[in-house]
Amino acid sequence: MFHDSPIYDRLIAERGDVPGQVRREAERVSRELEIVLRPTQALGYPETASRASSPGAGWQRTALMPGQLPG
Repeated sequence: MFHDSPIYDRLIAERGDVPGQVRREAERVSRELEIVLRPTQALGYPETASRASSPGAGWQRTALMPGQLPG
């Protein structure tokens, strides 16, 4: 980024490559989140089409209007 800048070079020498460390940490967290958010794929279980396409197969639920009973 600023590799031709003596000020940047001096800051890196004094404080370390903070932007580089942040970038590597963000990439690591992103990889971990991918694994956590897709547990069946991470364990090698393919997602079945019937489960993925059936209504109500996820964590989301349909909202009811006041006074309505689930049916």
